[in-house]
Amino acid sequence: MPKLTVKDLQEIKKKNQIDVATRLGVAPDGAALEAGHASKHLLLCGGTGCHATGSIGVKEALMVEIAKRGREKDFQVVETGCNGFCAQGPVMVVQPDGVFYQKIKADDAAAIVEEHLIDGQPLERLMFKDPDTKKRIPLLLDIPFFSEQKPLVLRNKGMIDPEVIDDYIARDGYFGAGKALLEMTPEEIIAEMKTSGLRGRGGAGFPTGLKWEFASKSPGDVKYVLCNADEGDPGAFMDRSVLEADPHAVVEGMIIAAKAIDAHEGRVYCRAEYPLAIRRLGMAIDQAREYGLLGEDILGSGFDFDLEIYQGAGAFVCGEETALMLSIEGQRGMPRPRPPFPAQEGLWKRPTVLNNVESYANVAQIIQNGGAWYAGIGTETSKGTKVFALTGNVRNIGLVEVPMGTSLRSIIFDVGGGIPGKKRKFKAVQLGGPSGGCVPEEFIDTPVDFESIAKVGAIMGSGGMIVMDDQTCMVDMARFFLDFIQDESCGKCTPCREGTKRMLEILEKITKGDGEPEDITMLEELSEMIKDGALCGLGQTGPNPVLSTLQYFRNEYEAHIIDKTCPAKRCPALVKFEVDEEICIKCGICFKKCPADAITWQKKEPAVIDKTKCIKCMTCISNCSADAIF
Repeated sequence: MPKLTVKDLQEIKKKNQIDVATRLGVAPDGAALEAGHASKHLLLCGGTGCHATGSIGVKEALMVEIAKRGREKDFQVVETGCNGFCAQGPVMVVQPDGVFYQKIKADDAAAIVEEHLIDGQPLERLMFKDPDTKKRIPLLLDIPFFSEQKPLVLRNKGMIDPEVIDDYIARDGYFGAGKALLEMTPEEIIAEMKTSGLRGRGGAGFPTGLKWEFASKSPGDVKYVLCNADEGDPGAFMDRSVLEADPHAVVEGMIIAAKAIDAHEGRVYCRAEYPLAIRRLGMAIDQAREYGLLGEDILGSGFDFDLEIYQGAGAFVCGEETALMLSIEGQRGMPRPRPPFPAQEGLWKRPTVLNNVESYANVAQIIQNGGAWYAGIGTETSKGTKVFALTGNVRNIGLVEVPMGTSLRSIIFDVGGGIPGKKRKFKAVQLGGPSGGCVPEEFIDTPVDFESIAKVGAIMGSGGMIVMDDQTCMVDMARFFLDFIQDESCGKCTPCREGTKRMLEILEKITKGDGEPEDITMLEELSEMIKDGALCGLGQTGPNPVLSTLQYFRNEYEAHIIDKTCPAKRCPALVKFEVDEEICIKCGICFKKCPADAITWQKKEPAVIDKTKCIKCMTCISNCSADAIF
């Protein structure tokens, strides 16, 4: 097809305005319906999480039921990307009604079509239930998980079909690129980015505009724009979800970055474990190329730029920029010393800009609305919003976007719904993944920005946020992250390769009940040596989980070492597995759940654990609501 101009973009947007209005919850008028637009849009989550819980079958069932009644023109099923409320999947929003449904099954399709779409009676049983009041909340915008957020990066989540470029254009897609290519010089683009105050969302928080300026001023006929989608932190799924829900936002951001530094080639480095993200990003690139939004003479501007995807093999260290570039070059992904920095000498020793998925997803909106608009959100030193993958011991697991400066308390309790279970209490939150640190309850009112989080011993990181309750063993948590770091170490430098291995051995010894008082001193000394001597960020920040837990939960280390007990009852070697008869409520749950048949129980009698059969799997402790097993 012929290459698009900005006028063509405007025509596509105008053509789809009715559908966009419907998806935003604005009911179309009669004239719009006569023009053949659907009166109801069923926005069904089609992210990896909802696919795993059966959304594909739900979509097929809905389409069958709609077809049975001959209402295909009236009711449109749209498979969107991740809606964000991952723990409730499959989820769906019926617009323009604004009704939110959760945990839908294929068997619910007939009732949704007949009762809601045709008879106008939404199904209360599929609505979100407030865990405190037990009342059903019908409207998406009345659910705190959604109403307390401010979506910028996620502005299109759950609204567009990520596999249809016209849907993205209808939401002002590629207008930012058009402005940058046709109305702005590279210097003006960089100035706008610097005004915005956007800092890299991959973890380091380096000013994006400044990075682009360095690359722009570096001499060279060939330059590159790279996107880091090698998200590897345990519990993190921000970048994957953005690529699955809104891949064109990343493509558009990279086009603008390319114009800013005069690059004509780009790569998206995405781990192969993200097949849906890779497929949708590949479709977005193909569609953009077909429309002339990638390739030669984009939008008639005379500027050329094209993109391709490079699939990584899942090495965590390849999230480090220099290791990532070596991997693209076909070499083993191992960090190199800096300087020179990638802006001067990056991919194939050419000036290179590397930002992550979330950073690029902000760019087009900044160019469209102005740097000052973006700088008006957030704090003095941390502008805009931040996307978090909220997981762990929290009610509302999912994808969260809030303004910088929002407190941890607000994210965990207002958006996340707090800690599940009446007897469970908040203990700590791990920020920044294996390179981050644990923030205890005393600092729960800390605002989320780069400086404030660093002051309490953690880092912003790419956005992983793992919530822990009072049944979490902080020593075992540190061991878990050290195990990950040690396994993912590339082995190039001795401090990281050998130091993390020795730290892990000490932590394993402590959790098995063989710890000695001098082990704590050794952990602290090794941590400092690794931080000072490791070559890259993975090693330099690797000891952070140990240091932060030692800082705030030293008493748990001492209990493991001196008292030979695990206060959280998570380390099997330090748990006796006996039932306190005075506390036991005689419910028999432990008896029913035990996979080894090691528990005997009779009605109205306390349970008894046979230690000769017990395999210390922790199932009884996890299921005991009375906390009667010690």
